[in-house]
Amino acid sequence: MNSLLNKHILLGITGGIAAYKSADVVRRLREQGARVRVVMTRGACEFITPLTLQALSGERVHRDLLDAEAEAAMGHIELARWADLVLVAPCSANFMARFCHGFAGDLLATLCLATTAPVVLAPAMNRQMWLAAATQANVDRLVQRGVPLLGPDEGAQACGETGPGRMLEPDAIVSAVNKLFLTGRLAGQTVLITAGPTREYIDPVRYISNCSSGRMGYAIARAAAEAGARVTLVSGPTALAPPEAVAIVRVESANQMHRAVMEHVADARVFISAAAVADYTCKDMADDKIKKHVSEFSLTLNKTADILSDVTSLPEPPFTVGFAAETSHLADNAKIKLKNKRLDLIAANQVGNGLGFDNEDNALHLYWEGGSLDLGQASKDQLARQLVKVIAEHYEEKNRHKIAGSATRH
Repeated sequence: MNSLLNKHILLGITGGIAAYKSADVVRRLREQGARVRVVMTRGACEFITPLTLQALSGERVHRDLLDAEAEAAMGHIELARWADLVLVAPCSANFMARFCHGFAGDLLATLCLATTAPVVLAPAMNRQMWLAAATQANVDRLVQRGVPLLGPDEGAQACGETGPGRMLEPDAIVSAVNKLFLTGRLAGQTVLITAGPTREYIDPVRYISNCSSGRMGYAIARAAAEAGARVTLVSGPTALAPPEAVAIVRVESANQMHRAVMEHVADARVFISAAAVADYTCKDMADDKIKKHVSEFSLTLNKTADILSDVTSLPEPPFTVGFAAETSHLADNAKIKLKNKRLDLIAANQVGNGLGFDNEDNALHLYWEGGSLDLGQASKDQLARQLVKVIAEHYEEKNRHKIAGSATRH
């Protein structure tokens, strides 16, 4: 599975002869569908020009810590928020030491401290520098912190020596980065997800709907597939491309979505209801287009079936996650919905002010019985991966308690 499609990869380049390989890393990442932005240290610019990286990435290359062209002249914060993953390749012994000890004297080191995204290092240095006690102590500390190191490889080096310290080849680096997004947190599980709006037709050309783009649900489907799940996505009308490795069931109305969910839910271990399903549908749809010369007309609306309640009312319901899009009293309304619909977890988001429906970014607040977590504001893809991680943790915990309770009874 290609997990790099639409991912935001921030490539940091430090000073070293291996910097010439970074151009190929950029090219291969973009071939996999990733967006790439490049940050170069002063030393890196001595080995490869920013113009080369700008041409290959299609993005402006960043070098300065305080950037007048960046958001509030704080380039490190803007880039730190943008990145899904920070890859430093090549990573010199000097940068590894500075990152290990929290120094922030340049743009690359500062954004590595400021980001919540994973930071991955691809070391490249002389073999003696790699084997030095100080470097190995830094490696041990970084590994203990959970910082992935890609390589180094062994072989002939530019200095004429042979041994460990060569940067991995670009194809190996890109392959390793791809695997980092494939977490396996939901490996072997079947996940059913709803996404997008529904359309409740008034006549053959008009319908009642809402502003949902489906982006959040589609992002969750991608994240669940990357986590190793078998994913079925029940989608209302959207303009989005189907996520890779996801089975998609297309519907239009709330009734069709309800029927599709109930047909597939028996096989699901996890159900995530991210769709913006209409609460009401027209009692009678006009057979012909209603003409404009009609000065006024009224609609009688009937309540649609409650998909979430019907799922949680099953004899053996799956782990069920709901969404609550609110314009006010976010926490109170979300907790009421969590309780009334007997959900395992609910993701609540405020609608408006550039967030929620039909926007690239969102801000999610998660609630469950006895706890909550604020995921903050980020892109919907980033939030989806965080949400899937939390769902996997709670699903495993619930199953452990269920197994423990069964063992106690026997």
